[in-house]
Amino acid sequence: MAAVVACGSNKLQNTQIEGKQLPVTAEYADVADIEDFVKPYRQHINKELDSVIAYCPETLDKSKTINGWQTTIGNLMADVTFDKADNLLMQREHRHVDICFMNHGGIRSIIAKGPVTARTAFEIMPFENAVVVIALKGEQLGEIARYLAKEHKPHPLSGMKVVFDKDGNVKELTVQGKPVQQNKIYNVATSDYLANGGDNMAFFAKGVSRYDLDYKLRDLFIDYFKEVDTLPVIRTERIIQEK
Repeated sequence: MAAVVACGSNKLQNTQIEGKQLPVTAEYADVADIEDFVKPYRQHINKELDSVIAYCPETLDKSKTINGWQTTIGNLMADVTFDKADNLLMQREHRHVDICFMNHGGIRSIIAKGPVTARTAFEIMPFENAVVVIALKGEQLGEIARYLAKEHKPHPLSGMKVVFDKDGNVKELTVQGKPVQQNKIYNVATSDYLANGGDNMAFFAKGVSRYDLDYKLRDLFIDYFKEVDTLPVIRTERIIQEK
């Protein structure tokens, strides 16, 4: 009589992990060899970052305001983000962006007069932040306006106009030239950092929809720089306080 024996593999389970730190010293590697290995990669990256892709006719500096409420660099960044986000949202969701709202502190450098490179985008936006669109009701746009009044900082804004009276109360609030309706839904482009409540922007948590566009702001600006010959200097007033 023949016996049949079933064979199965034994299940292996890891019971211990060991590791140790290996310092980069002469004992393990020659520093000169490491430098020789890295050098061509560094040169290639620097060449890509420093290639001129546009021109800026004057220095755009976030510390120099137009009327205490806007800066030329903030206006540029808000308008560019608005346009790029609008195109993407329309392609993916068949919806338009109505507003772009970002933070003054997120601008980390100037755009100096002269050649503009990819490195410029890394300098003004060194973080890994990406574009997000949050659908907010008009009621929350009022919260944005009051946030602006409280902060009194030139936060980048596009698509919306806010007029304060001399005491800082909201006198006029419009989107694309039309008065804000409390229950209407408006699509607001911003960074994922702010959409997640950064800079105490709690109003974004009240959004009725969220669209993650998977587009880093830094890449967005590099793409824009490549599309234009000369950067515009935008002095339009989006936030105004009466005197």
